[in-house]
Amino acid sequence: MTEFKVVTEDFVNISVTTSEDDYCVEKRFKKGLTVHDLKNKLELVTGCSAQSMKINVYDSNNKFVCFLANDDALLGSYRVDSGMRLHVTGEFAARHFLGDGENIETSKMSEEEYNKRTDTLKAYLERNKLGKYNEEQQRQLEERCRLEAQAEEEAAKKIEVGDRCEVAVPDKPLRRGCVRFIGKVEFSPGWWVGVQYDEPFGKHDGTVKGVKYFECPPKYGSFVKPAHIQVGDFPEENAELDEI
Repeated sequence: MTEFKVVTEDFVNISVTTSEDDYCVEKRFKKGLTVHDLKNKLELVTGCSAQSMKINVYDSNNKFVCFLANDDALLGSYRVDSGMRLHVTGEFAARHFLGDGENIETSKMSEEEYNKRTDTLKAYLERNKLGKYNEEQQRQLEERCRLEAQAEEEAAKKIEVGDRCEVAVPDKPLRRGCVRFIGKVEFSPGWWVGVQYDEPFGKHDGTVKGVKYFECPPKYGSFVKPAHIQVGDFPEENAELDEI
């Protein structure tokens, strides 16, 4: 599952590339941004619509690090550090517009000055009602988010503290443990389930960014989304080993 870590810096300086061309730009982002907000910012940088955007993270050696899969998660909760690269794929409706506009130093320009310009990607998207400036697409996105949030809450309410569970996160091995927490948290929007694993596969002791949500031994605690939790009569993994 996603590895949450303690955020020690407020910003990361990273490069951004796309699947469309040789476009590459250096950008500075707050670690407190949600992935959803990051996509909206990258839409203005790359011309890729936020709704279709997929972001892969690579280190300075061009080795794949992770995929920013959860729109509600904070950028700082992923293993993203300065010097890494975000590679953007998706639908590039405005990719041919960039031209000289990609060289505009928006980081040195006030937001008010940037908004007044007519030669920016933001102005192009507004004129052509693309991306977040398309009201119908935004309405559909908001409805989808509402339904997903409702489904997440319903899934969370079917789980109880003390339940034995199996955690199945895509591209990760199955892990078993016990539910120790269910609810909202400060480090990311939405509903989360705190799990104490049977073995030290976790990242903390139930405390994230100075807030204690539950008690467990160090390296046994982790948070996962309700969709990745299956409750049931799962025996402890170490107990199974004792029977072999």
